[in-house]
Amino acid sequence: MRVIALACKALPTVIGTTLFSLAGMAQSGTPAIPAEAQKAAKAVRPEAIEAHMRYLSDDKLQGRKPGSPGYELAAQYVESQFKSLGFTPVGKSYRQAVPLRRAQVVEEGSSMSLTRRGADGLDGPAQALTYGRNFILSPQFGQATSEVSAPVVFVGFGVSAPELGYDDYANIDVRGKIVACFNGAPASFPSNQRAYSGSAKQEVAAARGAVGIITFSLPTDMRARIESNAPRNRLPTYRWVDPKGQAQRTYPQLKVIASMGDSTARTLFAGAEKTFDQARIAATQSKPQAFPLNLSVRARTQTELNDGLVGENIVGMLPGTDPRLKDEYVVYVSHLDHLGITRPLKSAPADSINNGAHDNASGVAINLEAARLFASLPKAPRRSILFVAVTGEEMGLLGSDYFASNPTVPKDKIVANLCLDMPFFFHPLIDIVPYGSEHSSMVGAVNAAAQFVGVQIAKDPIPEQAVFMRSDHFSFVRQGIPAIYIKSGSTTGDTRDGTKLNLDWRATVYHTPKDDMNQPFDWSAAARHVQLQFLIGYLTAQADERPVWNKGDFFGTKFGR
Repeated sequence: MRVIALACKALPTVIGTTLFSLAGMAQSGTPAIPAEAQKAAKAVRPEAIEAHMRYLSDDKLQGRKPGSPGYELAAQYVESQFKSLGFTPVGKSYRQAVPLRRAQVVEEGSSMSLTRRGADGLDGPAQALTYGRNFILSPQFGQATSEVSAPVVFVGFGVSAPELGYDDYANIDVRGKIVACFNGAPASFPSNQRAYSGSAKQEVAAARGAVGIITFSLPTDMRARIESNAPRNRLPTYRWVDPKGQAQRTYPQLKVIASMGDSTARTLFAGAEKTFDQARIAATQSKPQAFPLNLSVRARTQTELNDGLVGENIVGMLPGTDPRLKDEYVVYVSHLDHLGITRPLKSAPADSINNGAHDNASGVAINLEAARLFASLPKAPRRSILFVAVTGEEMGLLGSDYFASNPTVPKDKIVANLCLDMPFFFHPLIDIVPYGSEHSSMVGAVNAAAQFVGVQIAKDPIPEQAVFMRSDHFSFVRQGIPAIYIKSGSTTGDTRDGTKLNLDWRATVYHTPKDDMNQPFDWSAAARHVQLQFLIGYLTAQADERPVWNKGDFFGTKFGR
């Protein structure tokens, strides 16, 4: 394995550390940063970040797809870095195997039909639907063939959040029925709660006794339509499996999981107590609603199932030094995988390797440099520090969910998580969006680090992207562990609009072979991300008390210990 030699050059001036009164910070409730941590943070090396990224996004790694030789090269690289920094394995190995199951719908053996009830109360003839045009099915992870026939009930957004004063299921019994609902969640919800509620529809439906779920988009939500996503929806999907061979994050009670096209969804409401447009208006007004539809659905899902793919998380530990706290852990994660090789681009460059430089060689590189800062301290923090390069993020946060569910250390001893994924350093880092900081006491460490680095705290500029749900930190939130996920804000320091840069990048470069090292990365901004990662984790590891969820917090209440 080739390991890049990294120059030892500190960066005392580029980062622009802001001076402040430590006493003043202590009085305000923001933790003070000890001199040894300040010194370590100032020694960050932008050239080291670049070197890590260049190796991890090199063509020879072929896009780091889990299970591929390229991913193995990336894993060896990260493992070698842990060894060189003095990070130890937890147990006998730096590797954690992640068993995966692949599932793909066999379209030829799958079907869906509608049967409407006439004015005379009798069922009419079945109306067969066309796969890919009228509907798309999700695979069944527990059986090769699944069949169901049941009446359909409309349940608004399919959201049950009584803690937010909203419950589509409050006045209806859906046991033994197929539920139909809009994608998304009420606009009245805060953005993080809205993102979570929109993702939990299957879980909620299964818990209420439904036997299937059909989702469709509001007419204004063009991104979620099956017409827009048909190629992606036809790709295989993956889940991790437990020692009993059960695929996780699946709901076997739901015998059909379908997405329906806009024009087909409108026809479901024929003969019901409300029209599609009446239901749409109520949804846009965040009004709970539920009523029977005048039809039943028969569906058959045939799935091709394959086990045998094993991903790997790479885990390195810096043992803590406090006799009481060393058995508690602050966990850093960044996903090592990417998309591998796909069809060549139609436009230049005519490339087929998804190098994943920004997504997410950048996050791994920044965390590796943060790990070096920890290793440079004259004394390790009181709590132990874990760095985990996780697999399968692009498959649905699988590696991080596996680790958070089956950690290599006691789960109840993990006190906090810091995630980094596509932090967006294409312009100077002037402000940041610390996703998750509003939910727990970790906000104090975030504020202290931001003040030291000299960046402002900004609001989420793209709440519609549901960023809080879209990376590996959320796997830890599900386990009741407070988590922080920092991305760049929109201030660029010049005439450019950072939000527009971000959205344009997502539209033209994201998940394509264009995400390589030929991009205008700002290495000083990347170095500031290192400082933030290091200092937030350091302060958390040093604190007398572990982080806690804010009183009454939505996620703390739902998942907290």
